[in-house]
Amino acid sequence: MLPEVPMPARGVTVWFTGLPGSGKSTLARRLAARLTARGVRHEVLDGDAVRTSLSRDLGFSRQDRDSNVARIGFVCGLLTRNDIVAVAAAVAPYARARDALKREIRDFLEIHVATPAEACEALDPTGRWAAARRGELPSFTGVDDPYEEPLAPDLRLDLSVIDLEEAVRKVEALLEDRGYLPHDPG
Repeated sequence: MLPEVPMPARGVTVWFTGLPGSGKSTLARRLAARLTARGVRHEVLDGDAVRTSLSRDLGFSRQDRDSNVARIGFVCGLLTRNDIVAVAAAVAPYARARDALKREIRDFLEIHVATPAEACEALDPTGRWAAARRGELPSFTGVDDPYEEPLAPDLRLDLSVIDLEEAVRKVEALLEDRGYLPHDPG
């Protein structure tokens, strides 16, 4: 009998959405480290980093936010169709923009980082929540701009009640169960 050859990773977009400070970027970086350890080709697109390069011409109006999400989604779609795991960490506050991504990117997993606003604000090392409460950051998602929670995400994680490693294991298990990663025997 021939030894079993592990199935290579298939391209997929893993989109972490949630309030500012919910843990999206932290989860994305930790997932990327696990994918690296498994030899899986991947790329991380962090919303804050993309805003300083690909979307530096955009503000924070609803139209600009949707354009930012569409730009990140376009890059994710290119990576995904070339069998690279695209890991996006972006607020993407509006359901309609996220739903457009799901239609455009065939292999798309929406992960709602559902950490409550109170926890995001309490743990905010950047002080953005406090600045928004003082009126210094207008149109801040979760304060004076809405965040439309996904109704049926592929996975919902609240980092105020589960730790980071457990959350990453749940994302890896989802990727394995959906056939995007081979099952990790370890």
